[in-house]
Amino acid sequence: MGIKTLEEIEKIKAAGKICKKILLETAAILKAGMTTFEIAEFAEFLMEKEGVKSAFYGYRGYPGLICISINEEVVHGIPSKTKIIRSGDIVSLDIGIIKDGYIGDCAITCSVGNVGAEKQRLINVTRDSLKIGISSVYAGCKTGDIGWAIQSYVEKFGFSVVRDFAGHGVGRNLHEPPEVPNFGYPGKGYQLPENMVIAIEPMVNMGSFDLRILPDGWTVVTADGLPSAHFEDTIVVKKNGCEILTSTE
Repeated sequence: MGIKTLEEIEKIKAAGKICKKILLETAAILKAGMTTFEIAEFAEFLMEKEGVKSAFYGYRGYPGLICISINEEVVHGIPSKTKIIRSGDIVSLDIGIIKDGYIGDCAITCSVGNVGAEKQRLINVTRDSLKIGISSVYAGCKTGDIGWAIQSYVEKFGFSVVRDFAGHGVGRNLHEPPEVPNFGYPGKGYQLPENMVIAIEPMVNMGSFDLRILPDGWTVVTADGLPSAHFEDTIVVKKNGCEILTSTE
């Protein structure tokens, strides 16, 4: 299931590098007063500049080029001309691109203006939980090991990990097996072989992990209305660890 050749890994790495570059350049322009449509337009400009296409547009009917989720929006926020970024918002950007038939997929949550200590702590914990999840990967580990590493870290801070959405395999398709949950038990789940490519993406809520979907059919929000943060990188499993494929380094 999902083991990639060295040639495929290099192609995913090339896509991942461009995806992270676009993600960081898009994050750098965020400011109060912008609409999420304007942000998506800028990401589209960068995609055209790099000669790549959105992996999200039209996927299962998704109408946007990227996902932009604000505050209590967890994932899959649709860019809109009427949705305005305000000072104090936290904004999650999730970008997927296709280059030479292979996917790059990564996400980041950013603060706009003064977001306050608790929102900033949520962002920091989520970012660090991704690093901790990645550091738990090696050939032979199980998805439960990754999930437990993320969950146990997040819950120490009184936050909760989302149960209804998870990381996933990456290759020619945006979502491939296996599913990589952000919660679980050590030694449980699917055993990851060497050269498998997966996206790890903790989604962390300030309050409960319960969710609901807005009437647009896509935007996922926290049921209690409290903020959520989201970070994602695509990695390849190695014998004694892993390599991050969505890296500009």
